[in-house]
Amino acid sequence: MNKNQISPTHTDLSRRQFMLNLTGLSAVGVLSGGASAIASVTTPAPGYSVVSSVPSVGQFQIPKLPYSYDALEPYIDARTMKIHYTKHHSGYVRKVNKALQSIGFTAPRKIEDLVSNMHIVPPQIKTAVRNSGGGHANHSLFWNSLSPEGGEKPGGTLAGAINSRFGGFKKFQKAFAEAAATRFGSGWAWLNVAEGDNSLFVSSTPNQDSPLMNGIVEFPGTPILGLDVWEHAYYLNYQNRRGDYIKNWWKIVDWKTVAMRYESALKA
Repeated sequence: MNKNQISPTHTDLSRRQFMLNLTGLSAVGVLSGGASAIASVTTPAPGYSVVSSVPSVGQFQIPKLPYSYDALEPYIDARTMKIHYTKHHSGYVRKVNKALQSIGFTAPRKIEDLVSNMHIVPPQIKTAVRNSGGGHANHSLFWNSLSPEGGEKPGGTLAGAINSRFGGFKKFQKAFAEAAATRFGSGWAWLNVAEGDNSLFVSSTPNQDSPLMNGIVEFPGTPILGLDVWEHAYYLNYQNRRGDYIKNWWKIVDWKTVAMRYESALKA
């Protein structure tokens, strides 16, 4: 087993029939099949304005930030946030749209539904969709996993599941931080819900691969929390100190949103 993954307790994972709206933040809505999920991406954190999205030509659009660029300081600085959002994320959206348009491919409406069904993507654009579509899906979840009001421990059902699976919140943090710190090069660390038994597991993926990419990633599942460990996510403020970035990131995790994603996954 790759040390960047902590395997779920079961062995035969398959893709979920129902896809969560992973870009949601604040309000509980209803998606297809009657399962509840988080619907809004534009409700601002208290005391902070929404950052207007960067327009893109094509099917997919970058979601609005529910806080200002400086809202997560000192843990993530405003300059990094602006570059990360307006350059890197918008670049992924632009490139996946361009790839789809280049052959006139009609993609599923949601980016999560596209990257979770890579088998339907034509070979000539599969790499572009994997990289840029994955980047769009991953970042959409990432922004909405953070809040200037975050940093508290999870409660309720999610807290119980973390305690049961990992033996306590601190042990979970250690496992997650290790996955993030030991991901060689660029990539992500994840907290996921497994198909079948709904157990939680920690994993990491390279580049912009998503746990939604069954048949591509080693441990597929439904991500409910992700940490971007590409250097562009932290280098301006932390330089090569990835460990400090990981440690400070816990102080802005929006556990209320993560808990709602978990509840939605259990109902899927």
